[in-house]
Amino acid sequence: MARRGKKKGRPISGWLILDKPVGMGSTEAVSKIKWLFQAEKAGHAGTLDPLASGMLPIALGEATKTVPYVQDGAKIYRFTVAWGQERSTDDLEGPVSKESDLRPSEAEVLALLPKYTGVIMQTPPQFSAIKIAGERAYDLARDGATVDIPAREIEIGRLDVVEHGADHTVFEVECGKGTYVRSLARDMGRDMGCFGHISELRRVEVEPFTSEDFVTIAELEAARFGVVEGNADATDIADATVAADTAEAADKVEVPIDFDAIDALLVDTSAALDCLPQIAISDDAATKIRLGNPVIIRSRDAPVEAEEACATARGKLVAIGAIEQGMFKPKRVFAG
Repeated sequence: MARRGKKKGRPISGWLILDKPVGMGSTEAVSKIKWLFQAEKAGHAGTLDPLASGMLPIALGEATKTVPYVQDGAKIYRFTVAWGQERSTDDLEGPVSKESDLRPSEAEVLALLPKYTGVIMQTPPQFSAIKIAGERAYDLARDGATVDIPAREIEIGRLDVVEHGADHTVFEVECGKGTYVRSLARDMGRDMGCFGHISELRRVEVEPFTSEDFVTIAELEAARFGVVEGNADATDIADATVAADTAEAADKVEVPIDFDAIDALLVDTSAALDCLPQIAISDDAATKIRLGNPVIIRSRDAPVEAEEACATARGKLVAIGAIEQGMFKPKRVFAG
């Protein structure tokens, strides 16, 4: 039998809440973060387009098991809609497809907001990752096809006007999973007969994380390479890694290692599970659970029944599981 190769990287776990810059793709960002931390495993909780900036939660190691809980969390975006043009991609990337000389007043925009608040039906953009007959919609759209994408139910918690100008409006929206902000711009523009597209988009929150958790690429590199003011050698090293086109190319750059400093920028894995009941257990119970065995819950505050709950020992995440008749039954176990 073929022997399995040794995993590359460190078994580091936690969430890195990246303030993704404009121009960087989500996959590229994950690759960059994985290399900076020399992590065995990494993934993100919700794609952010290259033209968008802001919060891209990236899970390392054991935190990848909690990605679905972050993907389901509410999100807050601040975005600018440029009026007068609709574009094929519903943002600046695509060519103009429709134009109008009309420009909405602030009163017209405000009057439209209730229609886009609450549970509504929304049709995703032609250039989206929705699968149609096994193919991504954006692949079909790039080939010139017009795709019939069915509308789907989404939830908008709030939609506010932050600023209104002669030819643009800045909005802030709090929305649920599956919402396309580009579709909001497209549909509002059509409703007012002036057309519109996204000219700027920034994600500022992904529940349970907030802007206070933001970390930039520059901050990560400063921590990773010990870059301080006046340290030209360290700055040159950081610049060399930024210039590397791929993680493999960056691996060839010899750099000093200070993992303690960069690891301190991570948010604990358990933060993603604040939405679940928290059950404190003993060390003995934690050992049994990690072996896949159910245990009796002895905490007076614990629910008797719960479809999902989070078990912790000494403040450390042990498992996600169900509580049935006072027993915790593990479904997903985390390394100690």
